[in-house]
Amino acid sequence: MAQEIKFSLLYRDMWQSSGKYVPTVDQLTEVAPAIIDMGCFARVETNGGGFEQINLLFGENPNKSVREWTQPFNDAGIQTHMLERGLNAIRMSPVPADVRKLMFQVKKKQGTDIARSFDGLNDPRNLENSIKFAKEAGMISQAALSLTVSPVHTVEYYTNLADTLIEMGADEICIKDMAGVGRPATIGKIIKNIKKRHPNTPIQYHGHAGPGFQMASILEAAHAGAEYIDAGMEPLSWGTGHADILAVQAMLKDAGFKVPDINMKAYMKVRTLTQKYMDDFLGYYINPKNRVMNSLLIGPGLPGGMMGSLMSDLENNLSSINKWKNKHNQPELTQDDLMIKLFEEVTYVWPKIGYPPLVTPFSQYVKNLALMNVIQLEKGKERWSMIADNVWDMIIGKTGKLPGEPAPEIVEMAKEKGLEFYTGNPQDLYPDQLDEYRAEMKKRNWETGQDDEELLEFAMHPEQYKAYKSGDAKKSFEADLANRKAEETASETVKTTAPVSEGNGYQPKTLVINIDNEEYVVNISYPENGNGGTAQPAAPAQVTAPVAAHATAATPATGNVKEVASPLEGKFFLTKEPGETALKVGDSVRKNDIVGYIESMKTYNAIASEYDGTVIEICYANGESVEEDDILIKLQ
Repeated sequence: MAQEIKFSLLYRDMWQSSGKYVPTVDQLTEVAPAIIDMGCFARVETNGGGFEQINLLFGENPNKSVREWTQPFNDAGIQTHMLERGLNAIRMSPVPADVRKLMFQVKKKQGTDIARSFDGLNDPRNLENSIKFAKEAGMISQAALSLTVSPVHTVEYYTNLADTLIEMGADEICIKDMAGVGRPATIGKIIKNIKKRHPNTPIQYHGHAGPGFQMASILEAAHAGAEYIDAGMEPLSWGTGHADILAVQAMLKDAGFKVPDINMKAYMKVRTLTQKYMDDFLGYYINPKNRVMNSLLIGPGLPGGMMGSLMSDLENNLSSINKWKNKHNQPELTQDDLMIKLFEEVTYVWPKIGYPPLVTPFSQYVKNLALMNVIQLEKGKERWSMIADNVWDMIIGKTGKLPGEPAPEIVEMAKEKGLEFYTGNPQDLYPDQLDEYRAEMKKRNWETGQDDEELLEFAMHPEQYKAYKSGDAKKSFEADLANRKAEETASETVKTTAPVSEGNGYQPKTLVINIDNEEYVVNISYPENGNGGTAQPAAPAQVTAPVAAHATAATPATGNVKEVASPLEGKFFLTKEPGETALKVGDSVRKNDIVGYIESMKTYNAIASEYDGTVIEICYANGESVEEDDILIKLQ
């Protein structure tokens, strides 16, 4: 009898691997019936990871989204699964145990059947609570092996890891080839070993198409005994995403496996709706290069799930680097130049910090560290001069045990900073906090929500939740979207003009545009051409949108003013944890004191004062965007 293979649609990860945002709840509920009608999916990935945090970022309630999105699949008997990050749950930083436990309870009640849990370091201690809490909540616990290729990540390593997770109670195992760099033969060997030792444990294979191995890996996984295969579909398959279900189904059917048929009319309906959402607004956050497969990814091993944000990071930092180069009369870099430099730096730094598997959040940490090194080197500074707090926490063991050993130079830098290496259970460093968050919600007169789901969101994403509740998140998103639409309009409509002598030469300096009944001022600048006339715009149009008020007004200065500047672009925060006391005007500051943080590329970079003094002005509000060299704090 032919071996049966079942499919799971990665509708969450399809968007996550392509760009920044995910569809709105109305869009998700619109496409769900067509996905069901395709008739080929036993499972659908509906939420988890960055999904709910992204809802907050564009001002939508993530709990409403998850409940309404999972319901049609629950009704149809299709299992839904979420992705969660072990110690980090569904955010980028460690989460207290009581918040983690509540998450599984809430997600089960919202309609999520399976919890796919992975740890970015493959530390079983970080997954033990995930397995326990998922099962207590009535969910299927699927523990993931985060696949990567290094001298320490061997077939034996992953086989033993699976043994440990199954002994802890995991119901299923996921082979999580998050970067698509897993070699097909190796994947087959790992699955065969697990099946030999645990024949009744279901295995699901998850991979990415980017480097080019995935179709071969899927075939090897199926032959080795995997029961479930993850897939994507057009227009968001391939590239940094996943192999398309049409190709996967045809390949496995030809190989003799029993696979479900696909309702092509429904497939085209889902394809059309997905394209409609891209045309609506989501396409503005998808870099075209993310739709292309690239075997250069084999070297750095960066995962598909972060490539969408990576291209955005490169674009932003390229602008910063080139500003500096122009100022110092140096030739500019192209985005491809910067990307290759980044990939080379990733391969350099990765072994030196202990081979953490390149999966969220540690893929971001490694990428950010490499990118900071590249930026500093391009600006004539030293490598390692900007290491974020999150990265140090990873290096010294606060988030789990690294698979390899940090290089001596890294260990020496840690000692110079007075950091101690930690070998205990990472969860012990993050005490329970739900009561604190519950008390704060009561103080703010906020409801904790059905099944405490609003409490969960606040405890999981405090700053984003505050911005969501205040309406600032929605305003910021709408302004950013308007800016992108204006840039597109400007690039399409403003062409090279004739010399002034051939016409009236009028070129508007500002335009007022109306988008979704909101008016925005667009500032346009024009360089001179060789004839003294004007050419195409020198830079994309910039939309002027309201910004948050500064945190304080300046007190009168009576002496020399010392300024603390931002070393990079990002969002300025006075604190990064709820219990921290924010700096305020009148406070005394000593040299090397932390005065705030820049959140950039999903990590927090501590900003230390270079001077002693008294704070006379805090120049930016919490969460406000800043550019490199913007003045953050003034001292006297």
